[in-house]
Amino acid sequence: MAKVIFVCREGADEPRVSASPETVKRFIGLGFSVVVEAGAGDASGLPDRDYQAAGATIGTAADADGADIILRVNRPDPAEFSSYRSGAIVFAVMDPYGSEAALAAMAKAGLTTFAMELMPRITRAQSMDVLSSQANLAGYRAVIDASHEYGRAFPMMMTAAGTVPAAKVFVMGAGVAGLQAIATARRLGAVVSATDVRPAAKEQVASLGAKFIAVEDDEFKAAETAAGYAKPMSEAYQAKQAALVAEHIAKQDIVITTALIPGRPAPRLVTRAMLASMRPGSVAVDLAVERGGNIEGSEKGKITTIEGVCVIGYANVAGRIAASASALYARNLYAFLETMVDKSTKDFALNLEDELVKATMLTHGGSVVHPTFAAAAASGDTIEKPVVTETTAVDPIAGDAAVDREEL
Repeated sequence: MAKVIFVCREGADEPRVSASPETVKRFIGLGFSVVVEAGAGDASGLPDRDYQAAGATIGTAADADGADIILRVNRPDPAEFSSYRSGAIVFAVMDPYGSEAALAAMAKAGLTTFAMELMPRITRAQSMDVLSSQANLAGYRAVIDASHEYGRAFPMMMTAAGTVPAAKVFVMGAGVAGLQAIATARRLGAVVSATDVRPAAKEQVASLGAKFIAVEDDEFKAAETAAGYAKPMSEAYQAKQAALVAEHIAKQDIVITTALIPGRPAPRLVTRAMLASMRPGSVAVDLAVERGGNIEGSEKGKITTIEGVCVIGYANVAGRIAASASALYARNLYAFLETMVDKSTKDFALNLEDELVKATMLTHGGSVVHPTFAAAAASGDTIEKPVVTETTAVDPIAGDAAVDREEL
């Protein structure tokens, strides 16, 4: 029966933390004891004393070797997990695609590992959906970052000296991140429009007071599967949609792109030619820069000027609002672990037949067990990341670009 949870301090590039004083208190209520690595919550505004007040013990990295469960934001590197005891259970965002060697190493170390980003999009797991909780905040922060770099006001202002026109904001992708970006830009007083290749997105965009931009022909109206995913579009439709989007971007002050697929290359949505058509001083935000970018020329972790447009390519955008991101991520983890605890006996046990466990467990019993990665890890091969084109849709639930379910 696992009883000791260890909360790791992340690296210098990660301000988020995997537990909050709130979830620590709730874990203790389930019968766990919790050890928090000193300083783990500092970058999220959560000092050690808050964890102590919730009942946790403050420890060091060396205390991980005595833990039954280890909570992290990001996958541990070999230097870190080499100190974990065999049989320990690790929960984190594992970024498994292209990381087959790391998965094999964790399996060899005897670790049972769970990739939180592989949580299935079902009703039961909504409170555990890390991608949605973090994408929501990323969409909000993208607008805040754009407003900071934009040299003009967002709302229309009527003054004695004249009228300041409202900023025009175009959001590409109406998933969780996109919808939150739309809502935030509207609250700031901008004139907002958005696009998506799914017909259902039109109603979602309109409900937030934004204008929907798409070639709404018969092909578009039939461009969604029963599961809510995009169907491949014809070349003729793609050409018409690209022309419409290019014409629209030329009139915008701010463009925010949100098409990001975990483990896959980001689709190219905005070209240099499109940026060149915008007036100098305009802003573009690329929320997919960590996967190659939706905007041509965007650079990870940097703000660059391309064709006179300020292109924001911040990495880990959710981490730029770390206090809120940590609070939500901690609740995602708690909601998942809570399903593994017997409420009457407070015993912790893994049910290998549970659909959530099957979907997220990467390694167990010395092997890579997830069907997507097991064969590649055993052979040392790398799983190919499918090429995604501009026709890729944005999943209305995930907030990430999505392809038809059969391709996942």
